[in-house]
Amino acid sequence: MTTSEQSIDSLLRENRRFAPSPEFAASAVATPDLYEAAKTDRLGFWAEQSRNLLHWHQPFEQVLDWSNPPFAKWFADGKLNVAYNCLDRHVEAGNGERVAFHWEGEPGDTRTITYAELTADVKRAANLLLGLGIRAGDRVAIYMPMIPETVVAMLAVARIGAVHSVVFGGFSAESLRARIDDAAAKLVITADGGYRRGSVAPLKPAVDAALKDGKSTVQHVLVVRRGENDVEWTEGRDLWWHEELGKVDAEHEAEAFEAEHPLYILYTSGTTGKPKGILHTSGGYLTQVAYTHRNVFDLKPEADVYWCSADVGWVTGHSYVVYGPLANGATSVIYEGTPDHPEPGRWWDLIEKYRVSIFYTAPTAIRSFMKAGREIPLARDLSSLRLLGSVGEPINPEAWVWYREIIGGGQTPVVDTWWQTETGAIMISALPGVTETKPGAAQVPLPGISIGIVTDSGEPVPAGSGGLLVVTEPWPSMLRGIWGDPERFKETYWSKFADRGYYFAGDGAHLDEDGDIWLLGRVDDVMNVSGHRLSTTEIESSLVSHPIVAEAAVVGASDETTGQCVVAFVILRAKKAKSVTPEEASEKLRAHVAEQIGPIAKPKKVFVVPELPKTRSGKIMRRLLRDVAEGREVGDTTTLADTSVMQVIAEGYRKRGGEED
Repeated sequence: MTTSEQSIDSLLRENRRFAPSPEFAASAVATPDLYEAAKTDRLGFWAEQSRNLLHWHQPFEQVLDWSNPPFAKWFADGKLNVAYNCLDRHVEAGNGERVAFHWEGEPGDTRTITYAELTADVKRAANLLLGLGIRAGDRVAIYMPMIPETVVAMLAVARIGAVHSVVFGGFSAESLRARIDDAAAKLVITADGGYRRGSVAPLKPAVDAALKDGKSTVQHVLVVRRGENDVEWTEGRDLWWHEELGKVDAEHEAEAFEAEHPLYILYTSGTTGKPKGILHTSGGYLTQVAYTHRNVFDLKPEADVYWCSADVGWVTGHSYVVYGPLANGATSVIYEGTPDHPEPGRWWDLIEKYRVSIFYTAPTAIRSFMKAGREIPLARDLSSLRLLGSVGEPINPEAWVWYREIIGGGQTPVVDTWWQTETGAIMISALPGVTETKPGAAQVPLPGISIGIVTDSGEPVPAGSGGLLVVTEPWPSMLRGIWGDPERFKETYWSKFADRGYYFAGDGAHLDEDGDIWLLGRVDDVMNVSGHRLSTTEIESSLVSHPIVAEAAVVGASDETTGQCVVAFVILRAKKAKSVTPEEASEKLRAHVAEQIGPIAKPKKVFVVPELPKTRSGKIMRRLLRDVAEGREVGDTTTLADTSVMQVIAEGYRKRGGEED
């Protein structure tokens, strides 16, 4: 074992354990026998899950066709309708009056929407789309805020067999245009705007700019009135959503489509290159999101109120705001605004108001709550919570424990989940009534999922070692390709271990002595300092474990002597920031990392910053910090929640110049 591997193993040797309470375990949805059933007959296990969780208009006989890897077909001879599974069947079963969504707008306006009401809305919207000439297989771009009409639009597109491409409302006109063109969309559904920190953020102007040259395949733009702001209008192309809905029939019968019929394209963008249109299909995807939503979150749909804080512009919103919860007949909360408007306790107010029992959010949000101070959530009644989840990036052990103790009252299970846009659904997680949870660890593959941690040559690593995370067997919700580019699909995800047939996720991971998996972040985020491979995640975890730190981001910057050096950007906890200077904090934290991990990991520079550059989904844009650390002009900031953050960081960096040995 190398020096860096020993230091990582030392840091990740987490001794705190949290077993589920006997009461929780006794009534848990997921039971230990799931693992044995999946191990004994993996394909039979998935067939049983699909038949139990979904309605098939035409039952399937073949579970998996893997005759042309890496192109999988799951349940391919069966037929179903995704929207029918999310809506009609619940109404037909007598649950039409169950609340599907408690929606709250940022200004405080609210709507409570039952399954019967949502079904009626989607039927009418489906007829509207058909009236505009949209047919099965056509692509529809959706560029919307977090309002009920966004979910209605997604489900209406799915209901008629068209393919939606949801574009996050924070993306620029150029990014929107690239996605519209790549998918050859015939229709765009948007809104005049959405509320953001007390004002209306316009959306339609970006659509107008994206379509301004008139060369797009888009024939119509449907506009939802949300912000009551003025918009430019192109006659014949632009249509008001509410006006057009009033012209169509209320009834629509859902048609069954083949299980491999395309459901949606969701674009992921890297630091370079054309965005990748990740394609997901219907039967396998809906099976796994329903299965994981039910078992990972211990869902009891007749009693729980569930809230996933993600925007539907990201895959978490697709799988765990829309399709998983609705397939399971859950009652969910949707919120339009930010967690700290008009004050930092807004999310906790919503949990108290709607008596939320299951809460699923990102580590970046959790750390921002730590920064603001525990007194804010402790002033609210959060006793309705019985399960907490984490998604988006590895969660630091200290943030995990804070989440459980402060938000969960010291008793709720915490499930940290690993998955990707490409995997479609959760792959690694604790099962809350079964697993003894460990702060910071993703833990174990879910029943039915096959994961490996391997060397560069594909050999399994022993316990106590790090390697590359791979998926070794096909899974139902796996991506079916990159839209229009099968060769890029094979090259991007399957070429590294082509001889073994492994999907390479692009993430590094560590297998601890107990057999639990720790995610180390993207392989691209592994630094090489004087020949030692160091994970940004490990150093960030070390920094956040210090009592003065609320959040940290680490990047590797070019260095003439060591190849790369460690540069850290940290946010101090609100109360601690008043008692220590930035210079003192920097020295304390550099010494802390050196003591915890080793001198090789000691940051060359530590900068105290007021905020980190985050997208509106909460992900830290480390590439922008790397630009600053290496003295380059900062790259594209259009996806940031607050584009001014990078200006503040860059100016502070130039003024201070960093602390060096």
